[in-house]
Amino acid sequence: MSEENGLAKGLPLIIASAIIAIALGLGLYQVGNGFSSRSSNGITVTGSAKVQATADKAVWPLNAEQLAPTQSAAITKVNAAVDSVTRYLTDGGIPMSEIEYSSASAYPQEEYVNGSSTGRIISYRASRTITVRTTDVQRVAKLSQGIGTLLATGVGVSNYGPQYYVSKLSELRPELLKQAMKDAQVRATAIVSATGGKVGAVMSVRSGPFQVTSPDSTDTSSGGFYDTTTIEKTITSTVTVMFNVKK
Repeated sequence: MSEENGLAKGLPLIIASAIIAIALGLGLYQVGNGFSSRSSNGITVTGSAKVQATADKAVWPLNAEQLAPTQSAAITKVNAAVDSVTRYLTDGGIPMSEIEYSSASAYPQEEYVNGSSTGRIISYRASRTITVRTTDVQRVAKLSQGIGTLLATGVGVSNYGPQYYVSKLSELRPELLKQAMKDAQVRATAIVSATGGKVGAVMSVRSGPFQVTSPDSTDTSSGGFYDTTTIEKTITSTVTVMFNVKK
């Protein structure tokens, strides 16, 4: 009698499990049919295009820093360093109109003993930034490489290296996107023709971010990449296109 009761209690659970299994099976079948229908109506390919470009703008930040026992002495020393940097730049052919200066700042340097500040100020560190903005990228590159001669005279300046930009990037984009679309169509045609089909109309297009890299670089980023360390650059654009496929 207990065995019959057990079967009676378990029967609803068995039936419910069977119903769920059938429902899941039907649902997966429908989902599978949906993906199959979509993929059979079109093909999605990614086309790309690239062009070589030369930077036509340079931004070169230099930071002069000096230490002195008093704030006023530190400011005087850093201004003298800025004058030395300016002479180096102008003697090298950079006009004053292409040189920018930040205001001077000075910060106290506290004494530390065993990792703890004693509250005693032992010196002041003053700093000031000199920034060159020019279209003469080759001149900036030469001056940056030779700045060791200035450092050898005892001038305290940090060279962060020039940053090189292509100012006409927006003008290159339309042609690059056009070439990327052509590349996508060629790829789609090659794939579809192998199965006896024909590429039809464009169903959707999504352009990817531009990648501005050094020549032969493989650097990319999902949000776009822009290398500023080299004068010569490779600019790459991509488009993801869905084409209708005709039998």
